[in-house]
Formats: sequence, C-alpha cells, structure tokens
Amino acid sequence: MAQQNSFDIVSEVDRAEIVNALNQTLKEVHQRFDFKGSAANVELDDKDLVLSAEDDTKLRNMNDILQQKLVRRGVPLKAFSYDDSEPAAGGTVRQRAHIQQGIPQEKAKEIVRFIKDTKVKVQAAIQGDVVRVTGRDRDTLQDIIAKLKAKDFGIHMSFTNYRSN
Repeated sequence: MAQQNSFDIVSEVDRAEIVNALNQTLKEVHQRFDFKGSAANVELDDKDLVLSAEDDTKLRNMNDILQQKLVRRGVPLKAFSYDDSEPAAGGTVRQRAHIQQGIPQEKAKEIVRFIKDTKVKVQAAIQGDVVRVTGRDRDTLQDIIAKLKAKDFGIHMSFTNYRSN
C-alpha cells in the first residue's frame, strides 16, 4: 500500500491569548489620560468581542490599542471581522468584532478549488470546518502549503496535524 501523508488547514485562535490581550487593553485604557472618566469597555461574549465607548473617536482609539495587544500576543487580526459601530444606551457607541473559529463553508470550497486548480497530485476534502489535504509526497504537500500561504483568502489559516502514515 502506498504511503499517504496529510495535513489539515484550520482557522483557530487561542482564546486565552485573546483574554490576555483584552485585560492588557482594559488596563491601558483605564490608565490613559484621554480615557479618564470615560465608560470605555471591551468584553468577550461567546464568540464576539464587544467594544463600547462614548464616541467613535474613542472607539477607534480603543480598537487600535486592542489590535496592538493582539498582534503582540500572536493573535492574527484576520481572525476578526468587525461590524459597523451602532448607537448604544446612555449616548455611547458599540461595535462587535466576530472571532472566526473554523473555516466557513464557502471559503473551504474556494480553498479546495484553488488546490485542484494547481494540478498537483493531492486530494483536498472538506471535513466540517477543516480542510484535509492528502498526498503521497511530502514535498508536494509542502509546495501546496507554500502556495496557500502566498494566496490571500481573507481568513486566517494555519496548517496543523501534519502526518506521515
């Protein structure tokens, strides 16, 4: 039987690192002079971040601080999709940032189509929110990884579960 090698394409972020970045952001926001006495806050819901502040300027500034902290902690910014800011209670504004966990179905189909268009002898299969790529040769799998990294699909992708059977 021929040897099969495989790897998984996933889109995951470390929730603990997000919590750490949130705590650092809140600490800096509460210490900064331009946020003194403001009701600026960042919360972690089930799958969303909720940013709230008095006005759009403070909301943008707090978002910049949050993004700096996320990058320092190694959390990719592509894993977040932001809604527009909306008015909230008490004359404040609120913005939701959705945390992407797993590859959406349409993006997974796009990734599989891209892999098939490369004409390399590998198989790509969608397994829930993961895309598994299998092939005989490790070099071809590494070539596929390099091509996927070079193309921007608009989502965060990491390559895990690299196996040789």
